[in-house]
Amino acid sequence: MSRYWSGLCIALLLAGCETTHEQMVNHGYPPAFADGYEDGCSSGRQAAGLMVGDFRKDVPRYLHDRQYESGWDDGFRQCQAMQNSEEQRQYHERFWDERERDWQQEKDRGAAKAYRHD
Repeated sequence: MSRYWSGLCIALLLAGCETTHEQMVNHGYPPAFADGYEDGCSSGRQAAGLMVGDFRKDVPRYLHDRQYESGWDDGFRQCQAMQNSEEQRQYHERFWDERERDWQQEKDRGAAKAYRHD
């Protein structure tokens, strides 16, 4: 799938109240692709460690319907990557919060030590 289609899939996920499936169909994706994308996305999030959702794959359809297969593969990759990216962002945020707190404590200790020597 081209970068254009991948970018559009991500944009669809971030859009309003419609389901991802409805958004994709409304943007011209075949229903079989949208079905596969939705199943693959749920599976990708679960594979990345998210406890919500479940692994979904209609194996007979995946083996015989190229559109479903393509949608499933794209959904799996994109949603797994997005979930991993979010977890990495949260980790870095916690790491820098701890670094900031440690720096502030060191600065406060240094200031307290300087005030005691005066």
